[in-house]
Amino acid sequence: MPSSNPLPPKENALFKRILKCYEHKQYKNGLKFAKQILSNPKYSEHGETLAMKGLTLNCLGRKEEAYDHVRRGLRNDLQSHVCWHVYGLLQRSDKKYDEAIKCYRNALKWDKDNIQILRDLSLLQIQMRDLDGYKDTRYQLFMLRPAQRASWIGFAISYHLLRDYEMALKILDTFRNSPMICYDYEHSELLLYQNMVIQESGESEQALKHLDKYSDQICDKITVKETYGKLRLELGQYSEAVEVYTDLLNLNPENTTYYARLAEAERHAGPEDTLRMLQRYEELFPRALAPRRLQLNYATGDQFKSLVDQYLRKGLHKGVPPLFVNLRSLYTDQQKVDTIQSLLLEYKDALKVHGHFSDQEKKNPREPASALLWTYYYLAQHYDYLGCTERALKEINAAIDHTPTLIELFVTKGRIYKHAGDVQEAYKWLDDAQGLDTADRYINSKCAKYMLRANLIKEAEETCGKFTREGVLAMENLNEMQCMWIQTEAARAYQRLGKYGEALKKCHEVDRHFSEIMEDQFDFHTYCMRKMTLRSYVGLLRLEDVLRSHPFYFKAAKCAIEVYLRLHDHPLPDPTQAQEIDTENLAPSELKKLRNKQRKQRRKAELERQQAAQAQEKREQHNKSRQQTDPDLEQPTLDELIPEKLERAEDPLEQAIKFLQPLQQLASNRIETHLMAFEIYFRKGRTLLMLQSIKRAHQLDANNPDLHACLVRFLQHTGASQLEGAVAEVVKRQTSGIFSNSDAVQLNANYLKMNNKSLPHLLQGARMLYLLDPSAQAKALSLITNIDGSEGVNLENCTRVLEALRNGDLGQCDSSISSYTAKCEKHFPYATAFRPPEPKSIVNHQDKENSIKN
Repeated sequence: MPSSNPLPPKENALFKRILKCYEHKQYKNGLKFAKQILSNPKYSEHGETLAMKGLTLNCLGRKEEAYDHVRRGLRNDLQSHVCWHVYGLLQRSDKKYDEAIKCYRNALKWDKDNIQILRDLSLLQIQMRDLDGYKDTRYQLFMLRPAQRASWIGFAISYHLLRDYEMALKILDTFRNSPMICYDYEHSELLLYQNMVIQESGESEQALKHLDKYSDQICDKITVKETYGKLRLELGQYSEAVEVYTDLLNLNPENTTYYARLAEAERHAGPEDTLRMLQRYEELFPRALAPRRLQLNYATGDQFKSLVDQYLRKGLHKGVPPLFVNLRSLYTDQQKVDTIQSLLLEYKDALKVHGHFSDQEKKNPREPASALLWTYYYLAQHYDYLGCTERALKEINAAIDHTPTLIELFVTKGRIYKHAGDVQEAYKWLDDAQGLDTADRYINSKCAKYMLRANLIKEAEETCGKFTREGVLAMENLNEMQCMWIQTEAARAYQRLGKYGEALKKCHEVDRHFSEIMEDQFDFHTYCMRKMTLRSYVGLLRLEDVLRSHPFYFKAAKCAIEVYLRLHDHPLPDPTQAQEIDTENLAPSELKKLRNKQRKQRRKAELERQQAAQAQEKREQHNKSRQQTDPDLEQPTLDELIPEKLERAEDPLEQAIKFLQPLQQLASNRIETHLMAFEIYFRKGRTLLMLQSIKRAHQLDANNPDLHACLVRFLQHTGASQLEGAVAEVVKRQTSGIFSNSDAVQLNANYLKMNNKSLPHLLQGARMLYLLDPSAQAKALSLITNIDGSEGVNLENCTRVLEALRNGDLGQCDSSISSYTAKCEKHFPYATAFRPPEPKSIVNHQDKENSIKN
C-alpha cells in the first residue's frame, strides 16, 4: 500500500531495502540504510523510517532506543499503518498483547485490507481467546484470500471454538469439495477433524454416517475403529460395538480400555461375566499381561487366590521389579491383601528351605535364586504400604544381605524410612543407591529429591550438577530446562529453613515457566493450520485454557501463598535497624565481639555478592550467545528475582492474590484453594470475599476440619464488625444453611461433639476453643494430646498437632509438648519430628561409655 508520507525514489529504494533486511534478519545493514535516509535533513523525522529503525533496534536488544524511535515516528505520522503496525509488533514482543491489539486495530483504520496486519491481529486474538474478534478477523482474511487453505481452516475453527457447529461444518464441507484439496494425509486429518466437530455437536448418528462415507479416505485406521466403537456404544448398537472392540483387541491385546469397552458392549450382568470374558482372552492371547491382570480386579475368594497365586509366581520367577506397583490397586480390599500376604509368606518359607514356591513342587526344577530376592523385595514394599515399618525393614535388610548390589533395594529402603518419618536416613540410603550407578539419571534425580526433603539444598544442587551443562550453575540450568519438580521441592525446603526470599524465588520461577508455556503456543497458531493437525491444535488450545490447574503450579502457588501469609503476619525486621539496636548500651568487650561478628557477616555478604555477580555475568554471556545463534529471539527482559526484595514485598497479601486467582478459576474443585482464599481475605477484612470462599469450600466438604476453623473465625469477625445494610443482609441469607443461627462458641461445641474421635477434627476444634476462651486451655490440650483411641492417628496429623503446640496456637504449654512427643515417639519410633534434640556432650559421653564397654 502507498505510504501516507511518500519518499522520493532514491530514499524509497533505501526504505524497501530496510524492509528486506528486516525480513532476512540483517539488522545491522538495515540500520545503515535507515541512517542514510534520516541523515538527510528533509527526512530526518520521517515517521515510517524511524519506526522501522526502532523495530530493527528492538531485534538487537536495544529496547529503550527502539521505543523512543517508534514513538517519535508515530507522533510524526499518526495516519501511517506502518507506524501503528510496528508499534504493535513492539508491544507484542513485550507480551503486552492487549496493547498490541489496539495498535493493529488503529493500523487497520488506515489500511483495512492489509493481509499481514490482519494475520498478526488474528494470532493475538486467538492467543487472548477473543473468539468473537477472531471470527471477524478470519472472515476478513477469508474474503481477501479465498484461494488459500489457511483462510478456510481458520474461518471454520473460529466457528467451532464459538460452538457454532452448523456453520463450521458448512465451511468444512464447502472447502472439501473445492479444487484446493489434495487427497493425502492432510485430507485424512481434515476428515477426522470434521468428524470431531460433528460429535461435539451431539449428532452421533451423523458422525457415524460421515465415518461410513469417508473411512476409506482416512489414513489413521486405528482412530477410525476407536471412533466407530465409541459411536456404536453411544447409539446403543452393542452387537456392532462388540465386533469393533474384538478387532481392536486382536490388534492390541494389551490395551485395558478396549476390555472395559468390550464389557460395556457385551452388557455384562456382573463381575462373573467380565471374568469369563477375560479368561477367554487369556486363552486366546497367552502372552498378553492385561487379561491376566484385569481378572484380579473381578475375582474373589478361592478363585482370586488361585489367579493371584499364578500371577505372583510368574512375576517372582521372572524378576519383575514393578510387580508390587502393578498389584497395589488391589489393596483397597482387605481380603485380597490378606490373601496376597499369606501366599508371599508361604513362598518365602518354601524358597528358603528347598528353592520352590510350595512343598508340593519338590519334584519340579528349582526356582532361580533371584526368586527369593524378589519375594523379599515385594514383602518389604507390601509391609511399607501397610505402615508396618519394622517388618518392612526386616524384609528389605534380608534382600540386601541376599544381593547387596541391587539398586532397587537401596531405593526401597530409603522410601521405607521416608514413609516412617526419618528423611535424613532416607537420603543416606538413596545416596548409597546413587553411588552404585552414578550414570543413572533417574537415581540421581531421586537422590536429589530426598536431599531436598532433608533440607540439604546445596548437596541436591551438586548431585543434579552431574547431569547439567558445564559452565552454568546447576540450578540455573535446571530453571532454563523448566525442571519444575526440583523447584517446587526446593521452595518447600527453603520454606522449612525460614529462607522465605529463596522460597519465593523458586515459586516465581515456576510461575514464569507456565507463562512461557502459554506464550509458546503462539508458534502453533499458524503451524497447525498449515500442517492440518487440527484435532491436536484444538486439543492444545483447550489444554492451555486450563494449564494452571497443573499440580506443579498448585504446589508452587500454595507454597508462595503460605510464605506471603507468614510474611504478613510476622514481617521481617529491617536489618539496618537491628544493627543500630544491637550497638546500644553494650560493654566494651561485648561491643568488640559484635564488631568482629559484623565484620565477618560483611565479608560473607561481599563474597555472596561476588558469586551472584559472576552467576549474572555467566547468564548474560549465555543469553548473548543464544541471541547470536538466533538473532530474531524476541524475549522480553524479565526482572531479576532477588530473594531479599521478594521477602520484603510492600504488600504480601496482594502478591499472594496473584498466585491465588488462577487457582480460583482452574482449581476450584480443590478445597485448599478456597481455604487459602479465606486466609488472605480474612487478613484484608473483606467480609463478602470471605463468605464466598467458605461457601465454595462448604459445597466441596462441609465437615472439613480446616473449614471449621474458617467458619468460627468468620462468625467471630462478623460479630465484632457489626455489619449493616446490604452486606449484613447478604451474610445472613447466604450463611443460613451453614451456621444454623448458632454463635461461634455453640458451633464449636457441636463440632467437637460430632467429631470427638477424629484427631484432625479435634485439632481444629481445640484451636478454636482456645481462641474463643483462653481459660479453656487445659480442656483444649486434653482433646489433642491424648491420642490413644483417636482416629486418624498418622504421622502427618500428629506432626500438625505438634506444630500447632509449638506455634502457640493453644498458648504456652511446654509440659504438654514433652508428654505429647513422648507418646508420639512410641507410635512412630523412626520419625525424627518427635525426637528431642540431643546435646553433643551427652552423645560424646555415651560414645565414651560404649568404647569402655567394648
